[in-house]
Amino acid sequence: MTDHVANFAAIGFALYAAHQVGDHWGQTSYQAAKKGGRGAHAHEGRMACLGHVASLTTIKVAFLVLLTLVTGLDTNPLAVVLGLAIDAGTHYWADRRFTLAWLAGKTGKAGFYGLGAPREGHDDNPSLGTGAYALDQSFHIGWLFVTALILSL
Repeated sequence: MTDHVANFAAIGFALYAAHQVGDHWGQTSYQAAKKGGRGAHAHEGRMACLGHVASLTTIKVAFLVLLTLVTGLDTNPLAVVLGLAIDAGTHYWADRRFTLAWLAGKTGKAGFYGLGAPREGHDDNPSLGTGAYALDQSFHIGWLFVTALILSL
């Protein structure tokens, strides 16, 4: 049991660190601005989001490879593929924006989701300090926990 706990902790921290780097440094400004596109911009949004998730997943793989090389951590390749596929899928789902907004509405978090957003017709709060950003990041971190559990099997 101790090995599984240590593996979970190491993998979980590596994934968290990779998420922070990949979601903020690895994502291009274009991807950040366009990944939620709908309607006439739906294809552009899907492609921007796919590009972001692909680079994010690549960064997570690099962190896991480095962790494995430095620590000698033994991972199950099938668990790694399954876990990262689930992580990538849930990340894409949330980052299309309207999906996470829908979830916030369904769970009574719509007011929090809109907290700090610019008013309609204004650009008066261009910041990361919004309810949408907080819910986005907490959604991702929750799925990182699930991914770390799968990878530590």
